[in-house]
Amino acid sequence: MVSPLTRGHMKTLVVIPARLESTRLPQKALADIFGKPMIEWVLNQAKQSAVGDVVVATCGPEIANVVEKAGGRAIITDPALPSGTDRVWAAYLAMGKPAVDVIIGLQGDLPLLNPSLLQEILKPFQNPDVDLVTLGVAITDTEEITNPNVVKIVMDQPKNNIARAIYFSRAAVPVNALVYYHHIGIYAYRPKVLEAYVNYPPCYLEQTERLEQLRFLQHGFRVDVAVVDSAPVSVDTLSDLNRVRAAAPNHQ
Repeated sequence: MVSPLTRGHMKTLVVIPARLESTRLPQKALADIFGKPMIEWVLNQAKQSAVGDVVVATCGPEIANVVEKAGGRAIITDPALPSGTDRVWAAYLAMGKPAVDVIIGLQGDLPLLNPSLLQEILKPFQNPDVDLVTLGVAITDTEEITNPNVVKIVMDQPKNNIARAIYFSRAAVPVNALVYYHHIGIYAYRPKVLEAYVNYPPCYLEQTERLEQLRFLQHGFRVDVAVVDSAPVSVDTLSDLNRVRAAAPNHQ
């Protein structure tokens, strides 16, 4: 089934950056989850979204071979690239810059991703002024508000579950907010915006907060947020992996 948002007028490419090196969980992209490597789970969930073609941008043959064995397409990119965003752009270039309206950069460590999130992230593009879109979810655990590992979004009040982002921070902002929003690190870009990003040097705020999305805001791009009901589990540690392994049979 083709998403009604992509049918006829919005051609979308999903790129999943995945690398072997991970300081907290080495080779996590190949970690076994109920008989399948994690990258295969992410690939399958992305395909189920039916928003467009899906490719994996990786750094070497280990992950590429697994992806191709699972029936997916893999593109090997420079292992020295500084970020997943740069890897997404490198894969797009290697594909010959196909004519697409939107490129979704999907993290390779979200094996139980709800495919509908990739449909939700496209909705704000109905406004032609939007340059890129990311996801947010209301924080319900108050401890997350002051946790610097949970990135917060400063934005106006959502209308129809869409809001314009003003800032991203690891701090508890905005002060006295009625609702705090947890940023989910999935992005959808217009290709020209992604190209501009990789050609700009890192900016001061990006380096201070350690949040690459601030580079877009500093250079004047409009970032909208699609507000969703829940955040997918990101596998960063062995504890995260064990949580996913326990839940995986219900997602077969």
